[in-house]
Order: sequence, then structure tokens, then C-alpha cells
Amino acid sequence: MSYCTVSHWTTTAWTDEMEALAREKYVPLVMAVGASSVQMLRTDENAFSVVTQYVDEATAISAQEKIAAIRAEATEELPMTMQNKTGGVVFASG
Repeated sequence: MSYCTVSHWTTTAWTDEMEALAREKYVPLVMAVGASSVQMLRTDENAFSVVTQYVDEATAISAQEKIAAIRAEATEELPMTMQNKTGGVVFASG
């Protein structure tokens, strides 16, 4: 079964440049550490969520140290703060 993580973020500003950086830099970085997909969803004026899918739980677990480093880099480069994160095995999908 696949495994997903979800992180929720707030930012003090939202710009087209930030969206471009997410698409051009951070999505490829997350994919490079083992994700099978990643979606970044704007959930409010200054908030977003990141949904990352992995082929299985073992792949997700092995990627977490690198994901933590990517998150740290992002918070240094951009005006954003992670509010919380969670993850789990996908038991149904369509």
C-alpha cells in the first residue's frame, strides 16, 4: 500500500516567485528523495499544504531525513513556517 505525508504551512507573504520556486526547485527535490508524487495546495491567502505520496511506507520512512533537510532549507529561503505534519498508509483511493 502507498503511503502519504501531509504538512501544513503558513507564510507571511505569497508571490508568483514563491510558486515558481516551489515548482522548479522544491517539487523536484522531493521527487528526487523517493516520492512518487507531490502536490502543493494553496489553502488560504497565506497558507498551503504539501501532500507527498510514496510507493510504500518503507520508502517514506527512508526519505524522512532528507525531507527534513528540504523543509529546513525552504524555511531559510522563504518566509514560511510548518504548522504540523502527519502521514499514514493509504487504505482507499480512486
